[in-house]
Amino acid sequence: MSHKIAVVGLGKIATDQHVPCISKNKKFDLVATVSRNNALAGKPHFSTIGELIKSKVKVDCVALCTPPSVRLAIAREALDAGYHVLIEKPPTPTVGEMLAMIEYAKKKKRVLYATWHSRYNDALDLAKKRLKGKTVNFMRVNWREDVNKWHPGQEWIAQPGGFGVFDPGINALSAVTKILPEPVFVEASKIEVPENWSTPIGVEISFKRGDGKPADMQAVFDWRQRGEQTWEIEIGTTDGMKMKLTHGGSVLYINGKLIIEAKLEEYERIYAKFAKLLKAKKSDTDTAPLQLICDAYMMAKPVVVKKFVWDAGIGKH
Repeated sequence: MSHKIAVVGLGKIATDQHVPCISKNKKFDLVATVSRNNALAGKPHFSTIGELIKSKVKVDCVALCTPPSVRLAIAREALDAGYHVLIEKPPTPTVGEMLAMIEYAKKKKRVLYATWHSRYNDALDLAKKRLKGKTVNFMRVNWREDVNKWHPGQEWIAQPGGFGVFDPGINALSAVTKILPEPVFVEASKIEVPENWSTPIGVEISFKRGDGKPADMQAVFDWRQRGEQTWEIEIGTTDGMKMKLTHGGSVLYINGKLIIEAKLEEYERIYAKFAKLLKAKKSDTDTAPLQLICDAYMMAKPVVVKKFVWDAGIGKH
């Protein structure tokens, strides 16, 4: 039996990842799309989720791939209609909205799945096992990429609730919060905001341990990098172990030795897990990465930097 699913929000991430992975998974049947701007050939299409609900197209679940700022209302509509809900990351613009969504899903007795795609590979699973029981006293997160490549002309991401560089940065924090043996907390941060943006294009964060023990833990996110993209996490422990994750956390080195180079199947694994959650009628709604982002905003020293100009010829989505 396959789950009849509709994709809500048909932008770059939906067309690049969600639609192909749904099509490959026999446990799902893509029956409709919802988008104000785009459509998928051969599938029923609607401008709003309200139109989808009124259409009487049989739907079991929806994948929300819209910008985060509008998801709570859409999720409530979907849950009211009896749909289970999968959410692309970041799930919501605030922790408050995420907690409200979680409670509403419980009330409606529907499955809610907040996905964190960067968590899904064997290298991170192994890193978590190797760090179990150890004390982390060093961390460097280096996440630098080109916004023009990953979000071409998507000016919504520069508006309030759009996250800015925290959109990719939260991927790093989703990996960190998965593998660390105990939570870390934001001690201080600096955010660089272009004069024509409301969200940061560069971020520096200092973290601290919850027990007050000394530790040197920092993260840098930057959206102005050209050429090769950088997604790296370095971790040190008090017993001398040095761990490095590269290529978005899919390649693991320990003490300079290559341990594993994992195959990237993040969204394939997301939908495999969603099928399991639906079968078990169980939700998965970890808020830890989003909490760290919100805390970084709370502790931030803002710095205004020069106006950002999108690459010429790139359309808006």
